[in-house]
Amino acid sequence: MTTSAPTVVLVHGAFADASSFARVIPELLADGLEVLAPAVPNRSLLGDAAYIASIVRRIPGPVVLVGHSYGGAVITVAGVEENVQALVYLAGYALEEGESLGELQGRFPDSDLAPALVLSPFPVEGSDEPGTDVTVDIDKFPAIFAADVDPGLARTLAVSQRPLAAAAFAEAAPVAAWRTKPSWGLVSSADLTINPDVERFGYQRAGMTTVEVDSSHLVMLAHPKEVADLIREAVRSTGA
Repeated sequence: MTTSAPTVVLVHGAFADASSFARVIPELLADGLEVLAPAVPNRSLLGDAAYIASIVRRIPGPVVLVGHSYGGAVITVAGVEENVQALVYLAGYALEEGESLGELQGRFPDSDLAPALVLSPFPVEGSDEPGTDVTVDIDKFPAIFAADVDPGLARTLAVSQRPLAAAAFAEAAPVAAWRTKPSWGLVSSADLTINPDVERFGYQRAGMTTVEVDSSHLVMLAHPKEVADLIREAVRSTGA
């Protein structure tokens, strides 16, 4: 049995988990929408996209796929699934087919994030060579990621980061779902994590409907109503 109203699937970014949508989810549930906020492995762009795509395929009906930050790159690939009706990018990377995160970022001046990154080895099963995890310096995280979020919450987020494997930065997107799916983009204009011009460029290139919010990178926690309103607009586009 399928439903006419889409399920909203919320895809978190690097250095975060699904709790970054904690203030948006109640807004969407109050609308009577089905919502899923899965844990992204954050191990590789292709692997993460395949994982999200597998979740999307199990949903018996249309899907609006929402990606924050690195999650934008993930939905760019996973969004080609047949039941995905719309894409929403939140301070995210809208990659072109054949483009990597590193290539897109490299076209623009670095944000404050680059010098705050911390690299740590992690064991890779079946290999003698370790992988590299990327996190953000705990002391610098609140100012760079969450300047307009409650300070206590920002400190909690800083010590509970979900690392991103460095390999994800170099993997090229094999497809770009925004080429065939209606898409919306939110620019965090006070973003110190991703240069806002990276967000603007990707959205404009894709011809997205775009809004700007004077926000830190964690716009979902700082401005949940504006985020929910943009998702609602995408939901309405599906005819629900």
